[in-house]
Amino acid sequence: MSSRRRNKFSSNETDEHFISMMECLALESKAEIERLAERRKMARLADAEKTGETILDLVIIDEVMGLGQRTLVTFRKRTESRPLPWHRLKVGSPVVVVDQHENDGEALTGVVSRVNRETIQVALPDLPEGDRFRIDLTADEVTRQRQLEAITIAKDSRGRLGRLRSVLMGEVEPNFSEVADVEFLTRLNETQQAAVKFALSAHDVAVIHGPPGTGKTTTVAPSNTGVDNLLERLIRARQKVVRVGHPARVAESLREFTLDGLVETHENMPIIRKMIREAEQTFRKSDKWTRAKRTRGEKQEMRSDAKMLLKEARFLEQRTIESILNRADVICGTTSFNEDLLGERWFDLIVIDEACQSTEPGCWIPLLRGDKLVLAGDHKQLPPTVLSAEATQRGFTKSLMERQVELYGESISRMLKIQYRMHDHIMQFSSNKFYSGELVADDSVKGHLLSDLTGVESNEMNSRPFMFIDTAGSGCEEELEPEGFSKLNPGEANLVARLLRQLTASGVPPQEIGVIAPYAAQVRLLRKMIHQGESASQSSGGSQGATEQEESGVRMTEIEIDTVDGFQGREKEALIISLVVSNAKGEIGF
Repeated sequence: MSSRRRNKFSSNETDEHFISMMECLALESKAEIERLAERRKMARLADAEKTGETILDLVIIDEVMGLGQRTLVTFRKRTESRPLPWHRLKVGSPVVVVDQHENDGEALTGVVSRVNRETIQVALPDLPEGDRFRIDLTADEVTRQRQLEAITIAKDSRGRLGRLRSVLMGEVEPNFSEVADVEFLTRLNETQQAAVKFALSAHDVAVIHGPPGTGKTTTVAPSNTGVDNLLERLIRARQKVVRVGHPARVAESLREFTLDGLVETHENMPIIRKMIREAEQTFRKSDKWTRAKRTRGEKQEMRSDAKMLLKEARFLEQRTIESILNRADVICGTTSFNEDLLGERWFDLIVIDEACQSTEPGCWIPLLRGDKLVLAGDHKQLPPTVLSAEATQRGFTKSLMERQVELYGESISRMLKIQYRMHDHIMQFSSNKFYSGELVADDSVKGHLLSDLTGVESNEMNSRPFMFIDTAGSGCEEELEPEGFSKLNPGEANLVARLLRQLTASGVPPQEIGVIAPYAAQVRLLRKMIHQGESASQSSGGSQGATEQEESGVRMTEIEIDTVDGFQGREKEALIISLVVSNAKGEIGF
């Protein structure tokens, strides 16, 4: 890798770059709106659920008041014993809830707060009206608007933010200085310590390159689920920490440390609740019929009093928020937090983990508030997800971190080189192909096999780090699912089921097994087979490779089955990868 790319951005090119980002945000918004509209056209079709982005025929079984005056509404299928279909709606996903019978009915935007096999809970601003509902994954337009505002501000900023923008655009070289000895309070390996010292030496920006399993999450602050990991460690270290962001995106055990949770338990809250109740009662009384009819002036006066009471309650709530944030040593959140909550606060250091999973505008929201920046991630892995083909062609998938590595090379970056996730033989391919052969397997995993686990017997499958199974010529052929959305392979699915039965019979715990497939149709088929005990022929409607139900019906709901992107960043002792594609043409799909 070269230490520095020759060409720099000019100020005109920087302006063009920011304008291009604004245009790409608009293109993404249009692409997501069009996709949502396409899903709505399928409102009366069972096929709508095949995308994994919609769940139909839902009823409400519970609703409770949640944190921050949100209503937590729990849905299940109308048929009580029926589980939810395979879907992409995870905790934290933005969704729209609508009455399934009313195409033009009011749509409530919310966030998924809990999911299990049979129910899904959504945090909503109000209780939806109707008796049967559909939930659709939707675009997060609020976050996109925050990104647009952030890059608009950054484009023309001066002072410290202007300097940081110039460094990030390649107009000005980043500066570094020597760092005195650092006392480490946690156990870090040599490359992790070097990365921390390097980040501390940066005046403007530093990059920590963390390949899979190298402890990036341990070294820096990660995003969403990872933010919760950092939060737990800060709590154990007795730091005053506040987690900002939607409570539904935070692990339930940590919600008391969210801003919403801390406000709810603050000494001012009984007063605030009382003021809000009195205001609501006054509003209702102003419209209530009485024998002595109120004049229009009297009604207006009552409503005016109620509005004033609500205003005072909001003011007191804001003062409470200020008090909580002022006491914090560290504030944790994702790049999509509501920056209005933080007022004029400025931070010594902004750390963005999984920086390569975010498009550049997402990084500028926190960048507006800090002296210097540390970007952590792995630009050799999957880029940010972008729907618009035009935005992709214009380079919108290139993350801010990847561009820094291209601009400045090793002068701005340090790589974590010791990985703790996989056997040395599994690691070698990615190390040689993507990381110049520099990855090293720690002794704790270097020779680790399934047969080393307590209670797991040693056999041919468990005593090797990996194995390939070639299904060519065995009747395991790919099929296009009947609706034409995706591909599946029933014969291969039956093979996966047999392998799972062998693994569990040898003592491997189901919760330590994962199954990955690149096609959503295969994920749906496998979930029906493994979680519901159906055979491949019953699940897919085909006959090739099908076996009896008792052969393929491994009833183990603890076995996790998902797509490639759904599994990113996860760890399991045993993974089975079903590649699906098998055809006479030799086409490999993706």
